[in-house]
Amino acid sequence: MGTKRVTLYHAADCSLCSRALEVVREVRSEVAFELELVDIGGDPELEARYRELLPVVEIDGERVFTYFVPAEALAARLRAPVDTDG
Repeated sequence: MGTKRVTLYHAADCSLCSRALEVVREVRSEVAFELELVDIGGDPELEARYRELLPVVEIDGERVFTYFVPAEALAARLRAPVDTDG
């Protein structure tokens, strides 16, 4: 099974973003995955797409959480088998 990629979209001075990052790092200590942090600040396209939803967590390009990241739910999604049927 390949390693999944988690992308966390965040911004400065976002307390929910800080908490989401804590949860993501906590889960990462239990489940292996690649982590990409994307600061939307200063990017008009990313600001328009994500600002009202922050933090946003995607797994392999699929949006799975906004506002809050439940640790158990994130871990379960990361442990789920990869769908190879497309």
